[in-house]
Amino acid sequence: MPTQEKKRLAGKVAIVTGAGSRGDGIGNGRAAAVLMARAGAKVALVDVRRDWAEATAAMIGNESGECVIIEADVADSAACARIVAATVGRWGKLDILVNNVGINGPTGNAVEVDLAEWDRALRINVTSMMLMARYAIPEMRKSGGGAIVNLASVAGLRGGNPNLLYTTSKGAVVQMTRAMAAHHGHDGIRVNCVAPGMVYTPMVYAGGMTPEVRDARRRRSLLQTEGTGWDIGNAVVYLVSDEARWVTGVILPVDAGATAGGGALPERRPVG
Repeated sequence: MPTQEKKRLAGKVAIVTGAGSRGDGIGNGRAAAVLMARAGAKVALVDVRRDWAEATAAMIGNESGECVIIEADVADSAACARIVAATVGRWGKLDILVNNVGINGPTGNAVEVDLAEWDRALRINVTSMMLMARYAIPEMRKSGGGAIVNLASVAGLRGGNPNLLYTTSKGAVVQMTRAMAAHHGHDGIRVNCVAPGMVYTPMVYAGGMTPEVRDARRRRSLLQTEGTGWDIGNAVVYLVSDEARWVTGVILPVDAGATAGGGALPERRPVG
């Protein structure tokens, strides 16, 4: 686990959606929630499965952090309103929203994909972020501003994914982030996006992954190293902190350089 974080988020109130993880693993949402609590924020842990969020809450509690679990489905508008109301009702305000919920969705290209599953996955991956922002932004305005971080993927920055839904939905999150930043900058609300690369999280390995596939994923980046949820969480903490006060509309790939180049450079040969 990372070393003790300075209290740079002291006095802040945050919501993290998808704050749980399968078992004891460290997903992006769990890491972001733990690190923000360590930095002094009070954190509402939102997950559709309370048992997944309970492990996150235990980690925060073990470090004397403050949090509350809210079991809810962020694909439902009324549930999103309830999440924000419960958070503000408990702590009096809202400063930070981390939209982390996302699923892999249905497989296949445009010819093959199941249409009902397509609609369901878009609702979870894209519409949920709009709904949470819909209810969070008015509360942030009351406080004079705030910070929103949307979690996308490097798949939303380039093609090549075999499943149309995942790439499409993550690309939508990227553009939604830029649009929200433009819409709400005058309110003092910063909106940024983290685009994770080939991190090794419970969502990735839950379906099973061979050592060969894991190694191949690692080698698809310039640093040739494997990322974890902590790498994503640290990026989120930076973007919601005052250290990023002049940063909005940014799409931040956290991917060991994968979007800058596909692996190690060819060996250089002498000239002449």
